[in-house]
Amino acid sequence: MNSRFSIKQIITASVVITSLNVFSPSASALNILLSNDDGLTSNVKALYTALKNAGHDVLVSTPCQGQSGMGGAVQFLRPLTPLSNACLNNAAAAGDPGAGQITKVEDGYDYSDFYYVNGTPVMATAYGLDVLAQARWGKYPDLLLSGPNEGRNTGYIVSSSGTVNNVQFAGGRGVPAIALSGGIESKGVKDEAGNYDDSPDSVVIANLSVKLLDVLITKAAGGPLLPERMLLNVNFPDVVTATTAFKFSRIGSAQELEFVFVSDLSQDSFAQSQGLGSFTFPGVSIRFADGEIDPDQASDEAHVSESAVSVTAMQLSYDHSQYGQQWLQLRLRDLLSK
Repeated sequence: MNSRFSIKQIITASVVITSLNVFSPSASALNILLSNDDGLTSNVKALYTALKNAGHDVLVSTPCQGQSGMGGAVQFLRPLTPLSNACLNNAAAAGDPGAGQITKVEDGYDYSDFYYVNGTPVMATAYGLDVLAQARWGKYPDLLLSGPNEGRNTGYIVSSSGTVNNVQFAGGRGVPAIALSGGIESKGVKDEAGNYDDSPDSVVIANLSVKLLDVLITKAAGGPLLPERMLLNVNFPDVVTATTAFKFSRIGSAQELEFVFVSDLSQDSFAQSQGLGSFTFPGVSIRFADGEIDPDQASDEAHVSESAVSVTAMQLSYDHSQYGQQWLQLRLRDLLSK
């Protein structure tokens, strides 16, 4: 065999995986909580519609405003007061409660399953798990889907991603979870009122997301959807079609975007291109990383740069592999034995 794994090793690994305590949805039609870190967007509407068309029961809980880069931030012990401003895309109006059902009606879309929280992404996910899911199903959902984000979450940026931390939060509750992130074009076009239209890319990303979910459900055959402590991070390329391929990836070192602290945001070209040129004080901005991404690099960003959908297995929290645990025990054996 050309593979570095023997048949015996593959069979042994399969036995270990199937013996794990796993998440087990009871049927192919799932109870799904859909969250994100962007608020009411073209992407979340398209995915909700695609999931409903596939027969799933879906609730949506999103932040009132865009909360990109908030990671796992939570506003502890701070009551949510009525909104002082309207939510993104007029999901709720000034004066509406700090959390509740979306009140937008002007576009004719049915928002009866859509809710918002005037807080961080993780707070919106918690609202969905602790309040909405309990009222609807009397239990946690079978699956948490976070996204699709307006922009990818690959490489080290995942640690600060609200999209990914929603998944970590749900996984900590024992709920299987998948993070989904699209290209920036899926955001749509901003109108004169400051709202965004629906993007055609959103529908394509939603259908591919359902395609991925269908495979997981079919392979589960009524059994485990994901192994315990496994979470998925899925990223779509900028140019996406119904036939875009899926590739297995790992969270790698290649990075399309990077955070940089700039002494004067008014002098930062990326900040100026985003309409942030009026800032005249130090702050953090985002820029495209220097250098080409090596297409042979075994990383999520490298695969997405090849116009494929990267599918990455993540672990819950920060626990290391068995190898890492053994390495630390051996390295510190003199200290730990005392």
